[in-house]
Amino acid sequence: MALPQEDDLDDTGFSRSSRGRMPSGKPNPVDVHVGSRVRLRRTLLGMSQEKLGEALGLTFQQVQKYERGANRIGASRLWDLSRVLDCTVQFFFDEMDDATQGSSPRNLSETSRDIDLPESDPMTKRETLELVRAYYRIKDYHVRRRIYDLAKSLATTEEGPDSDE
Repeated sequence: MALPQEDDLDDTGFSRSSRGRMPSGKPNPVDVHVGSRVRLRRTLLGMSQEKLGEALGLTFQQVQKYERGANRIGASRLWDLSRVLDCTVQFFFDEMDDATQGSSPRNLSETSRDIDLPESDPMTKRETLELVRAYYRIKDYHVRRRIYDLAKSLATTEEGPDSDE
């Protein structure tokens, strides 16, 4: 593999083509997290990738790349996403774990190792998104509250001291 030439490096010494990526070439976990939050919000709103792309002047393929973290989302695009998805910019960074926060490009060096991301984050599962959307379609507040209380009590029971997990 050829070493990057001086004019291929940015101000931090990273090559332009790999800036923000992990040493292995994988997308940065921060970008993956932000992309998953874009997907979460879009799905909660019942919006397709195509509709989101149209609203932003992008193709649905570009939206897919953002949601996977394959392409980084710039500040102005993040601002546009927050407006179209009716949320704050902070929403895209909420619930980021410490390991992911520590993998920002500023913290990466030539000797850093890839950070293993949790594979079973329930917030990235389609089932979770569909459940939340169905829950909020229940018009009667009292029924919705009883379902919420039921789910909490079942979760508490399963996580109790007698649980096998």
